[in-house]
Parts: sequence; C-alpha cells; structure tokens
Amino acid sequence: MRRIKLAFIASCAALVATTAGAADLEVNSVIDAVTVYPDGAAVTRVIRIDVPAGDSVLRAVDFPPTLDPSSLHVEGEGGARLMIGAIDARPPRAEPPRVAPEIESRIEALRDERGTLDDKITAAAAEKKFAQRFAETAPAGLGGKGEARPLAEWRAAFAAVADEVANADAAIRAAKVRQREIDRELARLEAQRTANPPRKMEVRIDLSSDAAASATFRVTYTVPGARWAPLYDARLDSGGSDRKPSLELVRRAEIVQATGEDWTDVALAVSTVRTAKGGSAPELVPMVVRFFEPLAQPAQAASSTARVLRRDEDKLEQERADQPALRGNFRFGGGDSDLRAADEAKIRPAEQFNATLETGGFQAVFRVPGRISVATNEGAKSFRISTATVAPKLLVRATPALDLAAYLEAGFRHAEEAPLLPGRIALYRDGVFVGRGQMALAAKDEPVRLGFGVDDQVRVERITVRRSEGSAGLLSTAKTDEREFKLTVRNGHVGPIRVALEDQLPVSEVEDVKVEMLSTTTPPTERDARSRRGVMAWTFDAAAGEKREIIFGWSVRWPAGKAVAYGQGQS
Repeated sequence: MRRIKLAFIASCAALVATTAGAADLEVNSVIDAVTVYPDGAAVTRVIRIDVPAGDSVLRAVDFPPTLDPSSLHVEGEGGARLMIGAIDARPPRAEPPRVAPEIESRIEALRDERGTLDDKITAAAAEKKFAQRFAETAPAGLGGKGEARPLAEWRAAFAAVADEVANADAAIRAAKVRQREIDRELARLEAQRTANPPRKMEVRIDLSSDAAASATFRVTYTVPGARWAPLYDARLDSGGSDRKPSLELVRRAEIVQATGEDWTDVALAVSTVRTAKGGSAPELVPMVVRFFEPLAQPAQAASSTARVLRRDEDKLEQERADQPALRGNFRFGGGDSDLRAADEAKIRPAEQFNATLETGGFQAVFRVPGRISVATNEGAKSFRISTATVAPKLLVRATPALDLAAYLEAGFRHAEEAPLLPGRIALYRDGVFVGRGQMALAAKDEPVRLGFGVDDQVRVERITVRRSEGSAGLLSTAKTDEREFKLTVRNGHVGPIRVALEDQLPVSEVEDVKVEMLSTTTPPTERDARSRRGVMAWTFDAAAGEKREIIFGWSVRWPAGKAVAYGQGQS
C-alpha cells in the first residue's frame, strides 16, 4: 500500500486544474477524531472510496459551512499510485426545501379533519337554532282542544329544549377545541416543511490514480464554536500523627461545542494551543509624555477629606478590636483513625480513566481514552485528563488587618510538563468540600499555593497599642502620625503548625511624605511579601498551645499645612 500526504491551502486551488473528462465522484465522510483548543477545534473526517484509474474529482458534500478553508489538510493512502491536485472548499449552495411525503400526508389529513369539524359545528348550530325556535313558537299553555296543558308536560318540554341546546353547545365547544389543536399542529408542520435544512460545505479534491484501487483519505480542518476550559479538584489530606499531608490534584477538561455537527464516537483530545491568538505578538505604539496642569484642591476641602478618612479608619479599627475570635472543632491532624474499619480494605472505589499526555516544545495534548460522543449545543461535558499526588507544605496564613480568621494553605511546586492553566478549582479538606477557588497559571517547577478554608483552631487578634498625631520640630514645620499594633496568634492544634502573619506599612509616592517603621517593631521575615509593596510578613513555627506576639508600628511625616489620606494603590 502506498501512502500520500499533502497539506494544501484551499485559496490556491485554482493553480492546479483538473484534466478534461475527469470522473465526478460524490462521497460521504465520517468524523473520526477531534482536537479541541481553548478557542476552537480541529476536526478530522475520513473518506473511504474505490477510485478509478485516471483523473477524478472527489466531492464531499457533508462538511460544515463554518470550517476555515485555509486550514484544510489532506492525508491519504491507497493501493495504487495516487496524486492529489487541487483542494477546493466551496460555500454552501442554496437548496430548496425538500419535500417530505410523511409531512405532506399529515398536513392533508389534518386539513380534512378540520373540514369535518366545520361540518359538525354547522350541524350542531342548526340543531340549537331549531330547539330555540321551537321553544319560541310552540303553544305554551293550550292543548289540542284548547284546554290547558298539565304542568308535567310543560316540564318535559322545558327539559327537552334544554337538553338539545346543551348537547349542541357541547358539540360546538369540543369541535372548536380540537380545531385549535389542529391549527397549532398545522403551523408546526408548515414551518418544518418550509424550513431550509442546514447547508453543508462542499470540499473538492482533484485526484489522479495510475490504477483502480481502494483508498482512504483524512481531511482535517478547523472550526470555531468549540472550546475547552480546565477544571480542577484539589483534595487535601492534612495528615496526622501517623501520616504526612498529601494533596491529590485532579485535572479535568470541560468541553463545549456549538459547531453545528455532532461528534459521534470520535477520538477526542484537548490541546493547550490557542489558535485565535494569531501568529505574532501585538505591536507597541509610541507613548508620549506631556505636561499636565492638575486642578488645585482647596486646603479646606483637603483637610475635610482627611478628617473623614481618618474617622472611617478609626471606626474600622474599633470594629476589628471588638470582633470576637473565631473558634471551632477543626482538627489539624485529620480524621480519627478509628473510623478506618478493617473491612474498608475490601471495598474498591470506582476509578476514572486519565488521558494520555503528549508534550512538545510549545504545546501539551491530552488524549482521552476510548471513543467519545459530544453533540452540538448539548452543554458542557467534563472529562478527567490527569491525576497527580504531591506532598504539600502546609501553612496557616492570617491578615488580621482585614480578617481575624486564619486560613489553611497548601503549597507545592508544579512538576508536570503540561502547565496548569487558569481555571476553576473545587477544594476539599479531609473529605469535606470547603469552597471554590481559581487556579493561577503555573509552568513546570513554579510554586503553587491553594487555600483550603478557615482554620478555627488558630486564634488571631490585632489591637491598637498606641496612636498619636502631632507636630514635629520647634516651629511645627511638620506633622506626624504614629501607630503601633500588637498581633497575637495562638495555636490550638495538638501539634506544631507553621504560621504566616501579614500586615501593611504605608507606602509613600510623594517625596515630602516620609514613612518609617518604628524601632519597637518585631523584625519581619519578609518585606514586600510576594512582590506587594509595603506588605510585611512574619513566618514562624508555633508549637501546640503556643501563643506568639508580634509588635508592628510605623510613623508618617508630612509638611505642615497639608493633609494626607490613606488609600489603596497598585502593587
């Protein structure tokens, strides 16, 4: 068997002409494989056909109209020497609505039934009118010889007329209800009959064979309307006296496709290549700096703004001081070992298949095992693509200036070749769902930090020890604002833990505003923690039941006659 391979841009198809008298072969194709990107998909269709000797044109008429003609790629193999010429992707042709005999028959039957109901309504209306006329014209009180009729005959006549009128009204009502149902059904069938069916793209392949033989062609193209997004499950076992902490990280692919064609029983893969980004980086344009004259702010308004900001900050400090410490029953070492019964070893949990990873210099491809079906517009479908178990480093982090709760974190270095792409992550701590988070982009060997909720066994406090505002210098040429805080951490676990406390030092972006850390401050282990300006961090190991105090203070000095305001800035 000989094998041929060709990738050709359809826009160049006119450069190669088919010889006169070539056989025109209309063929069908089947979707065999799909690779989904974060912003599109590559679909591979298979064509199997017996080609005649000489020149021929393969016309595949079942390709989607959304395909990118410039992405067409053809591979083939056959039992003879095959030569591929032009590859042409033509837009869909206008097609008249197809006549469906079953729809026509149903419409005709419904119209006949509606006509029959019209006749029933006319007959019932005539019966009702006759009964009403009889009631109006019949002698009411005299018999045949002029004598009065008995009361019983009156009642029988009244009942007879009432029954006739009621029966006629019921027949008319039932016929009209059925006509409404018929009208709705006719409208649906008429819309279905006149609807233009989905159009298909026609792909033409010029072919030459030196002998009649069977051949197989694989046509690959890209389409929009499909995407995959990474999802993660992070399951932390916080460990205990008999085991170390472990973290299971499950990577999933959530696939959504609205390409207009169903992917039925295909070989499915997801790739990290982003096709919609294009081939080149964006170009920078010149950035010009000019003089800017800001509007002068009145000194009184600035002073008023500063007083409002300070009053709000004082209120926030008081609320933090009054906030009660959080307590709970979370056990840092994990669950009780008595819960692990001996018979649990005999139970085997259900397993999920993992995808096969293929990595190159610039991409990672996960191939889902087996054959998969994903219908168009059916919603998201999730597949597990990898599972990794790592040994994390646990840390309890607290930021008491914002929240008096302590949060458990697990950190590790990403060791896989495929990067961790940004995506949603479901977090589980010792088998309990604790919330959702967001996975940040992490390449191989980069650090990863995941939060696993509040650790109620760690108590954190932050109180204001001293705060003073005044003037500095004999002539009061400057103003000062000094603040000192005490941060307290108590470890309520039965074992040691590692703790990280964070607080912030004001950052000045004005030359006349000077910021200094007070000498009473406990020296921080890290300044500008994680590249955030002014963030101080104290990291230490706390023994079981240990209480640790951190002193933190700072001073701000600025010229007299001006006011300062504390606000958020950029990192």
